[in-house]
Formats: sequence, C-alpha cells, structure tokens
Amino acid sequence: MAKIVVAIDGPSGSGKSSTAKAIALRAHWKYLDTGALYRAATWIALEENLTEPAAIISALRQRPISFTPDPKNPLVYAGEQEISQEIRSARVTDNVSQLSQLPEIRDFLVDLQRSIIDESTAGIVVEGRDIGTVVVPDADMKIFLYANLEERAVRRERELNLENATSEVASALDSRDRVDSTRKISPLRPAEDAMELDSTALDLDEVVDLIWNWLEHRNLLGLPTVAVIGRPNVGKSTLVNRMIGRREAIVEDTPGVTRDRVKYQAEWNGRRFILIDTGGWEVSPEGISEKITAGAEMAISEADVIMFVIDAQVGALDEDSSLVDLLRRSKKKIILAANKVDGPNEETYAHSLWNLGLGEPRFVSALHGRGAGDLLDLLVKELPEVGSEQADDGFRRIALVGRPNVGKSSLLNVLAGESRVLVDDAAGTTRDPVDELIEIGGNTWRFIDTAGIRRRAHQDSGTDYYASLRTASALDRAEVAVIVLDASAPLTEQDIRIVTMAEEAGRALVLVMNKWDMVDEDRQIKLEREMERQLERYPWAQRINLSAKTGWHRDRLAPALRTALGSWEKRVPTAKLNSFLGALVAATPPPVRSGKQPKIRFATQAAICPPKFVIFSSDWIEPSYRRFIERRIREEFGFQGSPVEVAVKVKERE
Repeated sequence: MAKIVVAIDGPSGSGKSSTAKAIALRAHWKYLDTGALYRAATWIALEENLTEPAAIISALRQRPISFTPDPKNPLVYAGEQEISQEIRSARVTDNVSQLSQLPEIRDFLVDLQRSIIDESTAGIVVEGRDIGTVVVPDADMKIFLYANLEERAVRRERELNLENATSEVASALDSRDRVDSTRKISPLRPAEDAMELDSTALDLDEVVDLIWNWLEHRNLLGLPTVAVIGRPNVGKSTLVNRMIGRREAIVEDTPGVTRDRVKYQAEWNGRRFILIDTGGWEVSPEGISEKITAGAEMAISEADVIMFVIDAQVGALDEDSSLVDLLRRSKKKIILAANKVDGPNEETYAHSLWNLGLGEPRFVSALHGRGAGDLLDLLVKELPEVGSEQADDGFRRIALVGRPNVGKSSLLNVLAGESRVLVDDAAGTTRDPVDELIEIGGNTWRFIDTAGIRRRAHQDSGTDYYASLRTASALDRAEVAVIVLDASAPLTEQDIRIVTMAEEAGRALVLVMNKWDMVDEDRQIKLEREMERQLERYPWAQRINLSAKTGWHRDRLAPALRTALGSWEKRVPTAKLNSFLGALVAATPPPVRSGKQPKIRFATQAAICPPKFVIFSSDWIEPSYRRFIERRIREEFGFQGSPVEVAVKVKERE
C-alpha cells in the first residue's frame, strides 16, 4: 500500500494530539507529534544555557533528537536520554514559542520531521501547527482542528490537573495563539485545501469518527486483502467468482488455468475487501509451475486473511499437509473452506478435514452457492478494519454526466489540454466510462467521462442499454456529478431527470452550461426562464457557463468543484445547530397539525457526504416547514453545491 500522510494542524488545546493518536491507533499507522520535537530542542537549549541558533543547532547535532512514532507510547530522546516527561515542564512550555520562531531552528526541525515521515512505510498521522502548509504540503488529507478559547482552556486545565485556573489558562492560550498566528516564519493558519473542523461541541470519539468518515470517503484507508490458496483445480476461481458476485475469474475444468495473482474488489454486508485469486500451489513445481507457486506464496505474504480451499470430495492430500505447514509459518488468520460440498453426503467426508488442525472446516459449494453466504459472513468478521491494499489513488472523483452529444467528452479533452477521449458529432460515441487524471486549478482530479443517458434507457438493447447501466454505476462511485447541459438548446425533461438522479444518488452537484459560444442574448433570456421554471428545486447547485469547444471559462470549474466538495463534507456542531434552530423556531414556529403544534426538541447532523440532519419532534412536521428549515440551514451554514436532507423523527415525551 502507498504511504498515507494525514496532517492535523490547529491551536493549542484543540485536541490535535488525542485525535491524531486515536486515528493512528485505529488505522495501525505511525504517529508524530512535531510539537514534541520543538519542546525537545527547547529543553536542550535550556539545559546547556544556549540562545544563539548556531550554538543550539550544534547541540542538537551532538545530542540528536529522535522520536518513536508509536501512538501507544510515543517517546522522545535527546541522544541516549529519554526526555518525554521533561519536555512537558512549565519551564519548557514558557520558552518553546520563542525558540520555534527562529528560522534556523525551524528549518533544522522541519528536515527532521520530513525524515521521520519518509521512514514510515504504510501511513502516518502528523500533528502540529504548520504540517499542511510547510512540512508536508502534499499530504493526502489536511485537517485544521480548532475550538473556541473557553473550551480549549477547560480542556487544558483538566489535562494539567489544575483547579479554578480557567482564566489564567485561557490567557496563556490566547497569548500563544497570537504568537503562533503572527510569526513571520510558518504562521499558524489553515492550508487552502484543509478540511476545517470545529471540535468545540464534539467529544473525542465524535471527532475521530468524523475524520474516519472523511478518510473512508476519500478511499485513504487500505482495504483488507484475502488470498485464496489451494492446490490446482480445487475450485478457487469458481469460489472467487461466487464471492465477488460476477464471472470475472476464468474457470475451466482443467488444472492450471489460473497462473497470475489476480486481484478483485468484493463487498459483503457493507464491508469492502480485495480477493486475490492465485494459481495452484504445488510441493515440487517444475517449469511454469515454479512461478505459479511462487506467486501463490507472495499472495500469502501480502494477505491479511488466508482462505485455504480444499476439494472436500477428494479430501486432504500430502500436498495439502505441506501447504498447511507453510500457512502456519505465515502466522496469518486462516479460514479453511471445504469446497464441492453439494449436499449432506459430502459433509460426512468433509468432517475429516478437522485433522488438519486449522479449526472448523467451512462447507461450501462454489458451483451452486451452497454455504457461500455463511462463508462470507465469517470472512468479514475476521477482516481487520484497515488492510494493506489501497482502494484507489485517493484523487477526488468527478463524473461528467448528461444527455448524448451535449459535449461531455469535449469538455474532458479541453480540461486535459489534449485529445484523451474520442469525440464525434454523432450522439452516443462514448459507451464505456473513461477515467482520466487531469490537473486543473492546482489539483489533480479523476474525471469519469460517461455515456449519454437516453430518455428510455430501459427500452434500449445491446450497447446502449449496458452503457446506461455503466453510467449509473459511475455516478455511484463519483463524489461530484458535473451535469453538462446544452445551453444553446431548450432544457428537456431528460436534463431534469439526470439532475434528479444525481441528487438522489447523494452526489455534490455542479451544473455546466456548455456551448455558451452559441448562445445569443435572446437565448440567454429564455434560458434564465427555463432554469427558474424547471430547476427551481436546485437553487443551491452551482452553475458555470463555458464553452468546451473554445475553452472559455474552463478555469471556473475547479473552484466550483472545491466548493461543492467542501459543502458535501461539511459538519455543523450540534450545539451551534441547536442554537440556530431554537432561534428559528422561536421566530417562526412550525404550523399547527390536527389541532396540535409540533414541538421541536433538538436536532443533530447524522451524516456527511451528503449532509443529513435529523430533527426530533413531538409530532410530524409538514414537508413545507422541513423545506423552510433546509433553506434556512443553507442560508446560515452554506452547503452550496451539495444536497441536504432534513429528516424528522417523532419522539414522544416519556
């Protein structure tokens, strides 16, 4: 898996350290507290009574600072001496800000931080005050964590076991904030592409769950890997096809059909994982079998879980016993799958597989599907939460969707600056979704050019029908739907249906009015009327007028995508939401229903991507009032470019 770097910046007391450690522990990643390195340098300078940068750096070279990036027990050393507790003293705390402003010291320690990050092989969570802006500006995810001054003072007071010292602690934090945010070198500020998170009204678990949700949606968490291992012709590929739910692995009734290690992405009960179909393992391979067996052994070393498949009708052979020894040495979790158990008679013979010493054999018929669901249930229980295989490259996924011949492929080509996909005047040129990495606006995006969605796709046959299915699938795996409309022609019912599809799929939304070079003044007036009449439900959708043919205004797309994604991933703190809702209800109460006026008790944001708000009320709330609440939430908190769902849960007073 490629190394993942998560950068968490923010002021003192915002919860950076606790959050970073919790994320690193949950993901089995490394952890780096960059503030500890500055404290260590300050401790060395104080111990040796040094003030000049050159002298301090010389001392740092003689007693090099090292950090053990273990989130369970992070330790700091100066040379051979552990100083994890010493650097937390009041004396160091009072002087660390002054030392951290010295450019020479910052340059020295930034190089040290980068070397620690580079040594991490899987993933690392780094927290500090300039991580996303200076240390690792290309981090896979940047988070700016903050809280109001009063809440941070209470947290720090609790952390230091102080009593009745909130005002003093708040004053110290305020002073530290001013120093950090106004210094000339690496001031404290959010990176331009950082995701900002207000932790004032959130506890640690809520903050961690929210960031974890962001990591999942960005596909930055590795997927668990399952290696399907066994002798030749025991039905491994048939079982793989059964588990992924489609015929991808080639199956033939002769040994040795599968030669390479082939990876497939599978999903069961909401858990995604990678299946590795391997060639048959042999004790004494010859010729090409040597490479096949070596590939199977490599799959064992890569996997998080191993599924050992045996032909239950043949039983365990000597070769299986040798493979059992190899699997035991791997120290991996092993699931024993007894394949070709088509009925009770085969189960009787399959019980003999207990003798292998790998635990209970799980009976399955890959050909007929018998026992496959139970086997998958067991498998997902054994999977680690984070695996070793990256789901994808982590680029934000943008689907170009629209009717045929509105210019989706032309737009992709003009954004790429070259001809990436086939463009023709004939409608329906694109049939398969085409993924392309394109850099625009300083970021790299994964654009998915899709086939045009026709009016009656369900009545199409052949290529058009399957093209529409692939387009719907591409929309499901995208984060933002860019709906391309032909501005030179009247909006159609199909255009409206496509916008509705994107909203129902929960995607962020950008409307692109293409072919603007063909729009005259009269058409602009008509278009505005059509938009007001037919897209009145989507005033929140961002609109861009451009020309894919000439490239006019193509630079406006990247800012719109960033805004839509920011809204799609935004979370409103519960305290702030209820404060706003209380004032709203007091000014405009919900309408009376059946002689009773519903009482809104409280609300919370239940989800992001897209945002979903749940309102707990004493009675049902009219849809018109829910739309009113949604509109006012948008006015107060933004959410431009993202659908927002407002649900009501009736909660009677107990």
